[in-house]
Amino acid sequence: MHLDVTISLKDVSIFQDNALILSRVNVEVRKGEFLYLMGKTGSGKSSLLETLYAELPLTEGEGRIAEFDLKKLKKKQIPLLRRKLGIIFQDFQLLMDRTVKENLMFVLSATGWKDKNKMQERVNDVLDKVALQTKGFKMPHELSGGEQQRVAIARALLNDPEIILADEPTGNLDPDTSEDIMKLLIDISKTGRSIILATHNLLLTQRFPARTLRCEKGEVIEDGAQVKTQ
Repeated sequence: MHLDVTISLKDVSIFQDNALILSRVNVEVRKGEFLYLMGKTGSGKSSLLETLYAELPLTEGEGRIAEFDLKKLKKKQIPLLRRKLGIIFQDFQLLMDRTVKENLMFVLSATGWKDKNKMQERVNDVLDKVALQTKGFKMPHELSGGEQQRVAIARALLNDPEIILADEPTGNLDPDTSEDIMKLLIDISKTGRSIILATHNLLLTQRFPARTLRCEKGEVIEDGAQVKTQ
């Protein structure tokens, strides 16, 4: 895999419970690239992302993400792979019984951080990046939807990932908030991280044009026009 390539899929078939969802998937994503994954509900967008973060095993074709070979990936390597990735979900998936800072500290503990001072420093750093410096002591239910998604983005940044996979991250947000979240993710891609954003929101893709892959009829097709995100 070329040094600049962070994700490479060659002739990959993706299955959910033995049912073929996508076939002949050929995708290459470079460092710092922002791209959309479009498609109707049930078209295979989430299944493709789940294959990338090893929720679904890769059984057919070749796949590499960061320096991991998805086909040879052992169970015990999955946590190591996920440390290289930031994963953002539509429904935020925050722990509702603890503060924003405690949510982030919990993830650092779970991914092997030990030094409390360094952990605090890292938490402050990612909250700063998503403009939530003053919200660390809030409980998730005290935040707006947009703020909760910013916490989810901060959480995705904790381990300084090379790649961010975002599954409908604006799906539960109003248009203005969605636009703010998009600007934040595009800025993050400019720091050298590859971002794949799954969405079916055409307005967003028109407002922020970028390379687009489409899940359609069991295949992944690249849209002809490739416009660089400004």
